[in-house]
Amino acid sequence: QVQLVESGGGLVQPGGSLRLSCTASGFTFSIYAMRWYRQAPGKERELVAGISNTGGSTSVSDSVKGRFTISRDNAKATVYLQMNSLKPEDTAVYYCRAHSFSLGIEYWGKGTLVTVSA
Repeated sequence: QVQLVESGGGLVQPGGSLRLSCTASGFTFSIYAMRWYRQAPGKERELVAGISNTGGSTSVSDSVKGRFTISRDNAKATVYLQMNSLKPEDTAVYYCRAHSFSLGIEYWGKGTLVTVSA
């Protein structure tokens, strides 16, 4: 059974840090590129960060550049999102997505809530 399970969300004060994890099972994690998305209340889902299957290529959106870092550990079938200098506008449900262009397959996790508030 394919699963992507996000964890690490919670309540944090502005300026604080969190590290999100997304652990995969049921498919060959190492051949899939991974992305983190977020969806704030009343807003559309937006792409936050992406990483290639090997981890050799990463990207982050302009809104989080310099604050968020994406990484992965293929041996643990896990992708991470390190979030520093958090702002109230980072409050959202964060989702991970696995996708393979060659196979035309994607999987989504159910999300983890991050709330940035004093």
